[in-house]
Amino acid sequence: MKNDRALMERAATNAFGRAKTRLGGLKGRRRWAAAAALGAVAVPALPPGNLVFLLLASFSGLFWLVDGRRSFKGAFTDGWWFGFGFFVFGLYWIAAAFLVRPGQFAWMIPFAVFGLPAALAVFTALAMGLYHLLSANKSIAVWGRVLVFAAAWTLFEWLRGWVLTGFPWNLVGSAWTFSPAMLQPASLAGILGLSLITVIAAAMPAVLAESGKKARRPVIAVFIALALIWAAGEARLSGDDGAVVKGVRLRLVQPNIDQKTKWLPELRDKHIADQVRMSREPPKPGEPPPTHVIWAEAAAPLFLDRDPRRRALVGLAAPKDGLVITGALRADRQGRIYNSLYAIDGKGRVRATYDKFHLVPFGEYVPLRGILGFAKITPGGRDFSPGPGPRTLDLAGLPPVSPLICYEVIFAGRVVAAGRRPGWLLNITNDGWYGLTAGPYQHFAAARMRAVEEGLPMVRVANTGISGVVDA
Repeated sequence: MKNDRALMERAATNAFGRAKTRLGGLKGRRRWAAAAALGAVAVPALPPGNLVFLLLASFSGLFWLVDGRRSFKGAFTDGWWFGFGFFVFGLYWIAAAFLVRPGQFAWMIPFAVFGLPAALAVFTALAMGLYHLLSANKSIAVWGRVLVFAAAWTLFEWLRGWVLTGFPWNLVGSAWTFSPAMLQPASLAGILGLSLITVIAAAMPAVLAESGKKARRPVIAVFIALALIWAAGEARLSGDDGAVVKGVRLRLVQPNIDQKTKWLPELRDKHIADQVRMSREPPKPGEPPPTHVIWAEAAAPLFLDRDPRRRALVGLAAPKDGLVITGALRADRQGRIYNSLYAIDGKGRVRATYDKFHLVPFGEYVPLRGILGFAKITPGGRDFSPGPGPRTLDLAGLPPVSPLICYEVIFAGRVVAAGRRPGWLLNITNDGWYGLTAGPYQHFAAARMRAVEEGLPMVRVANTGISGVVDA
């Protein structure tokens, strides 16, 4: 038996060693293609696939590639091609937004599908370049170099969330969104802490290319640690008492209005009337009626503050003594326009507003418009203005709430205002731009992560996509 086990261990070591040698021996275009393929392999591990085991091949392979490099340029190049494959396949769905009005925007699809990934890949390239600088002398044990590798990756995931307004989409830690227990470390260390753990676990099998029992020990230790994290997460979840706010019953309205017709002026009244009808449907037998109704981002696709007639129509959706919360446009006295949230009572009166502050580049405003001369993708020729930042709103009959509009929810640590904490998070969004692609699932996964990080329930209402309530 001992001999059989020894043979199996040597065979496994030889298999990993051969894989390392083959990857390390690739040159030129073959090496670039291999790096891009390894990046693409990581994508099904993210939502909605969550095939986490694929990260083992992806990150172990990347580690072997860059660990064998003798120069910063070589590691940088391998990292760039890996990132390019990762972002092309992970963000392909962005192209769908340009097909809503193809005559005007289809020409931009190649820039979105390949240009954005090419820019984002610079972060993975710099991460691998930094790894090379920190581990070039190879005096650190292989398992120690894996830790440096994971730390470099995580550092540049953090930077990706800040540079040029930030785009922290598809962080590696989101691969665990299929398992509530494995998400729980984010309550202490955030999504970046979860990414660090994930990359360590995914790259550590690379040490099996070395021979001897010592090569197996760090791998065993990492997977024992993952098991303990899962057990601790289950224990934390088992302590949830399922508490609810008494006297509050929310109705979330998802109308599934096609993006191509959503903004047509002749259909505005119909869209509002359809949502009012859904809001006023009687509850199921034995269930209490809703106390508050929530609509999606831009559910009223007009300047609601300047249209009292339609504001009164929206108010018809408000339950007695309650509110309807909806997305709509807003304009101030200086002529600035905002993507906003309104709280409206049954008489059509505005009780509170919130203005989106983290705007989508090229979607809601055009950076360097005077130089680039592009039109933004959303309807209207003018750029939206950013609001002042996160706010905690006090709405009648509800706990204090921190509203978030669309992709504001992807920014960890920037979803609640400093000072007084809210009692819950509200994310209204319109994922109709992206149809039946991976985009809405990835967006919802980010919303779930914010709930865990902040320890607050998340209510999410989408025009199309995924609406739901996530416990803390």
